[in-house]
Amino acid sequence: MKIVIAPDSFKESLSAELCAQAIKRGFAEIFPQADYLCLPIADGGEGTVEAMVAATGGEIISHRVTGPMGTPVEGFYGVIGEGNTAVIEMAAASGLMLVEPHLRDPLLATSYGTGELIRHALDAGIRHLILGIGGSATVDGGTGMAKALGARFLDAQGQPIAEGGGDLHRLAQIDIRHLDARLADCFIEVACDVDNPLIGPRGAAHVFGPQKGATPEAVDQLERGLVNYTRVLQPLSEDDVSSMPGGGAAGGMGIAARVFLQAHLRPGIEIVLNAVGLEQAVMDATLVITGEGRIDSQTAGGKAPLGVAQIAQRHNVPVIGIAGVLGEGAEIVYQHGIDAIFSILPRLAPLAEVLADGEENVYRCARNIACVMKLGQGI
Repeated sequence: MKIVIAPDSFKESLSAELCAQAIKRGFAEIFPQADYLCLPIADGGEGTVEAMVAATGGEIISHRVTGPMGTPVEGFYGVIGEGNTAVIEMAAASGLMLVEPHLRDPLLATSYGTGELIRHALDAGIRHLILGIGGSATVDGGTGMAKALGARFLDAQGQPIAEGGGDLHRLAQIDIRHLDARLADCFIEVACDVDNPLIGPRGAAHVFGPQKGATPEAVDQLERGLVNYTRVLQPLSEDDVSSMPGGGAAGGMGIAARVFLQAHLRPGIEIVLNAVGLEQAVMDATLVITGEGRIDSQTAGGKAPLGVAQIAQRHNVPVIGIAGVLGEGAEIVYQHGIDAIFSILPRLAPLAEVLADGEENVYRCARNIACVMKLGQGI
């Protein structure tokens, strides 16, 4: 019996890797002879590097970079495969969680550190990059990232504009003559799970600005800057930069990745599952176990467990879903390839206790599921 274990993280409780190992431990007590394959996964957001490194036996590379507010931070990225693919989380260099709440300001926040991580990977000879752009602190249109790779953003007098989104209204020209030439030899994928354009009511400023600390006045300033940015940027792209789906993701990193990196924007879960080889793994599997912190109606909207289930369904392999909480509408996942779902919570308890006991609760839940399966075999 081959069991593939491919959960996402249980956020604020345990990583995808720890979750997978806890599930394996519970099942192995009941089915010790089974063949277990742990493939921790993610959807392209925070935790993607850790999950993909664990799933592929890769390594994490640390590199000190410029943080979102200009002070140095200890960034990192993962190297997977045969050492020729880098997995980079924007959040590791330009993330909102790197900034104290009272200091968050997208008028000033820069994505420069993300570009520094990309440059470090290029220096290491890597030419396939996977960029997860969730959790950023920025609404700078990805200009910081592009600056770190050699692009120049100049005002009407030919002087560099300031970092952050607050100075984009002064942008008059973009000089890409010194953009890193190695990018032309790269294949870059961007995990992008939103379709927001760069500007307008659903754009980067109005939708994501307030989440990153922007006041209503700051949102208006950011929008004016991004509108000007689209005007100056448009000659560099065959896409409509103002309305391209996903262009507004991560404060405009979506459009910057497309224009300056020639990147391909794809759903994060597709990129991750392809990179870890899930399809090949489940072809001869007996059972697939997936999960995340919460399974509810939104899980069917493309979250990690659904991506796992859809692949398993193609090969007629049953799927069990394990979650911290089963929320409203969780039953919809039965229509998308998950055959049974279970909550790990054994009792009512304060949230802090629930989060602290996550690994033990996952283990106990997995063991109980295995016990029922064993019982069913004998009936």
